[in-house]
Amino acid sequence: MKNKIVVLLGGLSGERKISFLTGKACSMALKKKGYKVINLDAKGYFAEELKKIKPDAVFNALHGKFGEDGFVQSILEKLKIPYTHSGVYASSLAMDKELSRLIFKKKKISVPKCFILEKNGSNSIRLILNKNKIKYPIVIKPINEGSSLGVYICKNLKQFKKNYKILLKNYDRVLVERYIPGREIQVAVMNNLALGAIELVPKRRFYDYKAKYSSSAKTKHIMPAPLLPKKYKEVLNLAKKAHKVLGCKGITRSDFRFFKNKFYLLETNTQPGMTKLSLVPEIAKHYGIKFEDLVLKIIKDASFNR
Repeated sequence: MKNKIVVLLGGLSGERKISFLTGKACSMALKKKGYKVINLDAKGYFAEELKKIKPDAVFNALHGKFGEDGFVQSILEKLKIPYTHSGVYASSLAMDKELSRLIFKKKKISVPKCFILEKNGSNSIRLILNKNKIKYPIVIKPINEGSSLGVYICKNLKQFKKNYKILLKNYDRVLVERYIPGREIQVAVMNNLALGAIELVPKRRFYDYKAKYSSSAKTKHIMPAPLLPKKYKEVLNLAKKAHKVLGCKGITRSDFRFFKNKFYLLETNTQPGMTKLSLVPEIAKHYGIKFEDLVLKIIKDASFNR
């Protein structure tokens, strides 16, 4: 058994707060399983701290930029420290909504119709939308954020321009996609096996940051997702396929919209949350996997050359 584990948490992304919740929950679980655990905030010269600590493995509890986009993974590969979740390439591909969707489409996984708007591109939004044949409502969001950060649903051109202007303050490239109504279905995959699918019914307009992480938002969780057996199996297979085509390791969670009897993959998350409101632990629990055992399975899968 690996004895000394560093839990990387915090970091520099907009999901820093959630990462602390994930990290502390996983740290406590590992301690219950008999590991010596050190929590390390992944900012500043944390790589130097890792060299001093010399852990047997790293549990990567980071979310968002620099945590699940291949950056931290490349550092851990260079240090030859075994770590959890996906490797450099799978992490960077999954985080980039443009590249991952190109791969999904090539592999015959349905995604919403979308295109990229560049910061210094054409100013005629109306012409671009007409050219790409996308009608309102339209979703705009950064190509490389998680937890629904920076996601806007625009009902008309006025809302589009207003929200696009907000995004341009922090991002050079923005994903524009057709809004898919319908049901929110999410699937957990672990070590190339689909664990199960859950349906989310948010009280808010969509499953945004608050709906994900605040109990006051009162998002309804239905586990297992109430789908016909054939459709339930289909969405599990789609999530497993997405996991494989990106080259993911360990745990992922794929987010779908189910509309007119068809699943649309929005994204695959290589480092899903592990908080008390998180979906992967809830799915695992339904199928008899306790939280501590789930965390144990994740750390036992740690390696480098991922």
